[in-house]
Amino acid sequence: MKIIENDEYNLIFVEDLSLSPLESVLLKINTNHLIIELSDNIKNIEKKNNFFLKTASVLKAKNKSFIIIKKEININDFPEILNIAPTLQEAKDILEMENIERDLGL
Repeated sequence: MKIIENDEYNLIFVEDLSLSPLESVLLKINTNHLIIELSDNIKNIEKKNNFFLKTASVLKAKNKSFIIIKKEININDFPEILNIAPTLQEAKDILEMENIERDLGL
């Protein structure tokens, strides 16, 4: 797991979907927007929906964004509350759009 922090968001690169290390990291950095990039070798992330939904809900309550980056994924397999993007640039675009929505009070 690799973490990059900047003023706008925290980016976590996840190589395997073991949730214990990820949960402990999230407890420490949940004060900023969060982008999680999942490795291409991670499969069946649909089984982790509850974890991602919980994380998204916690961050949304704090007016923060949560975005998952995963290539070659069917976003229809996930609840609409989850933001899923295929690239970092698209994740940044989602983050920017959500910031605009928050500024407008939407």
